[in-house]
Amino acid sequence: MHSLTRDQLAGGAFDVAHTDGAPSLPVTILQVGDGNFLRGFVDWMVDVANSQGLTKAGVAIAQPLDQGIASLLKAQDNLYTVLLRGIENGREVESRRVVSCVSEALNPYADWARMVELATSPTLRFFVSNTTEAGIADREEAYSPGTCPESFPAKVAALLHARYKALGGSAGSGLVFLPCELIEANGTNLKRVVLAHARRWGLEAGFADWIETHNHFLNTLVDRIVPGYPKDEATALSAKWGYEDRLAVAAEPFHVWVIEGPAHLADELPLHKAGLNVVWTDDLQPYRTRKVRILNGAHTASALAAYCAGLDTVKAMMDDATVSAYLNRVMFEEIVLYVPLPEAERQDYARTIMERFGNPYIRHELISITLNSVSKWQVRVLPSLKDAVARNGSAPAGLSFSLAALLRFYRGRLADGAYTGRREAGSYPISDDAEVIAAMSAAWTAHADDPKALAAAVLSDVRLWKEDLTAIPGLAVRVADGLAAIEAKGMKAALGDLVGAELRAELVGA
Repeated sequence: MHSLTRDQLAGGAFDVAHTDGAPSLPVTILQVGDGNFLRGFVDWMVDVANSQGLTKAGVAIAQPLDQGIASLLKAQDNLYTVLLRGIENGREVESRRVVSCVSEALNPYADWARMVELATSPTLRFFVSNTTEAGIADREEAYSPGTCPESFPAKVAALLHARYKALGGSAGSGLVFLPCELIEANGTNLKRVVLAHARRWGLEAGFADWIETHNHFLNTLVDRIVPGYPKDEATALSAKWGYEDRLAVAAEPFHVWVIEGPAHLADELPLHKAGLNVVWTDDLQPYRTRKVRILNGAHTASALAAYCAGLDTVKAMMDDATVSAYLNRVMFEEIVLYVPLPEAERQDYARTIMERFGNPYIRHELISITLNSVSKWQVRVLPSLKDAVARNGSAPAGLSFSLAALLRFYRGRLADGAYTGRREAGSYPISDDAEVIAAMSAAWTAHADDPKALAAAVLSDVRLWKEDLTAIPGLAVRVADGLAAIEAKGMKAALGDLVGAELRAELVGA
């Protein structure tokens, strides 16, 4: 089997859409994030725009952590395949592209000097990131030039300071930041934390002024389901394509990138002119509310329960009668009702999302959705739950159960630096911030046999939620009852009882 290399790609060995010449392109985009999403979303878009001559952008990818795929990218000449499959207007669609705009991949922890060199290059203009919802956080750490900082905002502050000194703080040396982390006002918050580092580090006042005046931290919103490497089909796809690609990314065709920023910056990165669904706007809040609550909220509200019920993928969740009934009820009765958009628009979007969840070509692993679920639940689900409380006076059953399912998912064992949970099918990794893991582990250790005490301990922990959730009427009781049902009957049966009880109540009311 052939390996994926630039020589063979340029020589026509593989019949696949691609753009030649990326190694010679100047690096205009520095990207912190080597995961499936950015590679199947932003880099794919850049490659499409390059192919049409609208951009001549090279991308340098930096791992956000010491562990990453930089070495794997290098082994494939920084190439990888993006496979898009789905249903559009009732028809099956499929396309494939080898993304070749990545000029370099590096581990900044091992080569910080190269990271600084890229950041101080006059050709650099854009800075893209995706470090999960937990990535843009203000964590104090010392400034040590020559050493890679730990947190993402500290990395940005150190790199910007190096750029400021190298290029003299000129007006034209500022960068455009396009963070893709799914938090509200991601650009605004990144800028705030970067400036906080600059103050704590005692950096010169002119540096902060340069950040404020000549750098653009834009708020953005991204939407595409990117489950990543199609491992179950890898052998068959390699035989079909004629080459092996260990970094192939499967994704849905649907995509939208909303960027809140001035029009003149859109002209510098004209992805929207390449037929891509990139929207530049002066207000992305309506787009964000729709996407975070309906798409991401439905994901987070259902994925942990479905996984603990023995299911492995979003498609399997949609095919399961009990779990899909639960998701439909949560989606249309507890989320969509409270999205501040016209009724037809929010209903149509929700129906589109349900169709996307059922895409037969996407194997979206539920375990991948569970990463950093505490911060995700807070951002994606809690606002809908609060709106329901404001209207009805008490926490809704379905979203309350989603929090019970989250707590059950986080029941784990901490050993050798790893925190693992267990379901009937076996053990699974629980991935979250160390403080979250410690809090969940301590709560389960102390209250494993007392759902009421467990719910009270976790929900009242303001370190987890930034507020005391026991103050929300009815929530702690519903979560405790959900936990008791899960522990007594199992997740699937508890879900069945919940959906069945609500259906019975609806029939009685009718």
